[in-house]
Amino acid sequence: MPKGSPELTALRKEEIINACEKLYKTMSFKEITIKEIGAVTSFKRTSIYNYFQTKEEIFLALMKREYTQWAEEINKISAQNEVMSADEFAKALAHTLENHEQLLKLLAMNHYDMEENSRPEQLTEFKIAYGASIDAVRTCIEKFFPSVDSERFIFVFFPFLFGIYPYTFATDRQLKAMREANMDFKMHSIYEIVYFCIIQLTGDKK
Repeated sequence: MPKGSPELTALRKEEIINACEKLYKTMSFKEITIKEIGAVTSFKRTSIYNYFQTKEEIFLALMKREYTQWAEEINKISAQNEVMSADEFAKALAHTLENHEQLLKLLAMNHYDMEENSRPEQLTEFKIAYGASIDAVRTCIEKFFPSVDSERFIFVFFPFLFGIYPYTFATDRQLKAMREANMDFKMHSIYEIVYFCIIQLTGDKK
């Protein structure tokens, strides 16, 4: 790690993560390189290696930030409500994921490669943020739906998150292939998919 204040280190890391996030909105994971990320930061590309050793570590840091922010939003739902119906909770949680399209896109990637190419300490920091999001959801379920098995909810809901993005976004190439395959396929919004999943998991069969 380079010499400098913790504040400067944090700012540099944040700038690198922001650059990665910006590129990921228009480029694929495979297309993005350290060189590409360095081109949109205010310091030399080689300086990135002082903070992240691989591209995968940068993406992991981006996903960690997304999980941290999402957990904070879920905790607000719990803190600001004493009771919630299944409909109210499903709407609230669905809206939080609407705000984190980037997280859902990241979840659709190959995590095995990302984690394999990150240092243990980076991976541990990510797992802490991921665990915090699970704890936040668990707290809501135990508070608002005491008759629902919170662990079963988590074991279904969190793996379900990995598949949301492909069902809500498709490239022109994918859409063309589906048309040529005569697939009767309708794209749904993040909100719709998350809402109806939560309704089912909480036992409200609307």
